Amino acid sequence: QVQLVESGGGLVQPGSSLRLSCSSSSLSMDYNVIGWFRQAPGKEREGIACISTAGDMTYYSDSVKSRVTLSRDNAKNTVYLQMTGLKSEDTGTYTCAASYRAVAAPGWEAAMDYWGKGTEVTVSS
Repeated sequence: QVQLVESGGGLVQPGSSLRLSCSSSSLSMDYNVIGWFRQAPGKEREGIACISTAGDMTYYSDSVKSRVTLSRDNAKNTVYLQMTGLKSEDTGTYTCAASYRAVAAPGWEAAMDYWGKGTEVTVSS
């Protein structure tokens, strides 16, 4: 059974940077897309970024586009979400998900097949 495990969350100050990791139990992350979702307190979950298997295609939501970078290390079965200039509104649960069907384009969020349990990020002074 495929397992996705997030790590790297925590309490950080506004303006700081943070790197989240999403690791897979699969021998190779041969999904089409790995994506990250964020759910802020009291709000719906939103897809914020995704990356293709080869790492050559990425898609970012407008809410994070200028502050987030995705990368992947297939040898380590890990995808990284680098966030900079963190704001209080970035507080929430960050969850990674994988899909065999999605492509790194608008609408990718609706086609995820496997989910991690999430990691908490709190941006506060």
